[in-house]
Amino acid sequence: MSGVVSSSSQTIPRGLAPGAPVRRDIGIRRRYAAERRFRAYGLAAVVFGLVFLLALVSTVVRNGYTAFVQTSITLPIEFTEKVIDPTGKRASDPKVLMVANYPVLIRDALVKALDIDPSNRALVREATAMVSDGARIVLRDKVTANPSIVGTTQNLTVLASANIDSANKGQIDLTVDEKDRKVSDRQLGWMKQLTASGALHEAFNSGLFVSGNSSRPEAAGLGVALIGSLYLMLTVLVLALPVGVAASIYLEEFAPKNRLTDLIEVNINNLAAVPSIVYGLLGLSVFINMMGLPRSASLVGGLVLSLMTLPMIIIATRSALRAVPPSIRSAALGLGASRMQMVFHHVLPLAMPGILTGTILGLAHALGETAPLLLIGMVAFVANYPASPLDPSTALPVQIYMWASEAERAFVERTSGAIIVLLFFLVAMNIGVILLRRRFERRW
Repeated sequence: MSGVVSSSSQTIPRGLAPGAPVRRDIGIRRRYAAERRFRAYGLAAVVFGLVFLLALVSTVVRNGYTAFVQTSITLPIEFTEKVIDPTGKRASDPKVLMVANYPVLIRDALVKALDIDPSNRALVREATAMVSDGARIVLRDKVTANPSIVGTTQNLTVLASANIDSANKGQIDLTVDEKDRKVSDRQLGWMKQLTASGALHEAFNSGLFVSGNSSRPEAAGLGVALIGSLYLMLTVLVLALPVGVAASIYLEEFAPKNRLTDLIEVNINNLAAVPSIVYGLLGLSVFINMMGLPRSASLVGGLVLSLMTLPMIIIATRSALRAVPPSIRSAALGLGASRMQMVFHHVLPLAMPGILTGTILGLAHALGETAPLLLIGMVAFVANYPASPLDPSTALPVQIYMWASEAERAFVERTSGAIIVLLFFLVAMNIGVILLRRRFERRW
């Protein structure tokens, strides 16, 4: 006890002022309190982000899940010859079937199903407005595919109009005055009548995935956008992946370390941070104005997105190559392998998981880009499937932008539905990245 000075309250080591231990305890408590506050701030930031993420996702899902079902009406259509082929020329001129007055067939079927006086034109027009204008195309395609049905009665299912579809899904406030909504009380009564008979029903909306763009919300689909996005991703994969991997291998394994390679590396990092709209301006001036490639073509969009994705793939590939231990290279060279054999037989296979991860992340980033595609004209109204990457087309994010710009209320549902589809692809690609990383990741 010779080296310790005792007091009534505490034991103080020799050589320290009497208040030093107390000050040290206060400092420790302050550090612990600061750590607790930092943890609380971090937790609050995570909760804050999750709340907004859940609000965003719930809003999109709430507005868009109904886009995957569509209201349809099944009617017994009488394909009367006097309407379809009044002159009897269809045998010699098949074009007669293309220009027949098919809306009259739909009108007659509705009048009969709803027991409406055909002489009351106002009621007939109001009833006909319940069916989509695209129903005549369904009838035309049915007749042209099988002309023998002329003169028979067929039960056909046609799309309801956008207003009827919205009312059936509860998206229209029916408590407001009739003059302030797009569905009349009489049409609501007819809807109940058709629902009771089983003629009006909801079914899975396959047209959302197979139909092209349309000015009618009930007939608009993502078919063209899905094909265009597929062409875009294939172009990016074919161009950006081999070029990016080759550039990375050269810079990391073969290029001398000098000011030139340092400058190249700095510029690659800078290009990864360039706003995407700048790449759109580059594609517009080079690929369209100088090279004369067609506007709205998937090939041009793929070239622009390839330029945008290339720096990301190069950076990810170089990081994956650096992660391979130097001992692998030394062992391969020590056994007599050339530098080329060392890279392609040993280093590259071990770095492939990281390369694939960076590539898929780059593709996912490119899939969600809109600004560069707008500048090269992929915002055009395209209703037919593109047969090749040189044909006009659009992409999923551009289609979402176009539908969001429409004034029709029913396009809000289509917009949210398209966002859900895009998010599904993005989530699927990111899940693929996680699975690849866990499957091929190695600990060094």
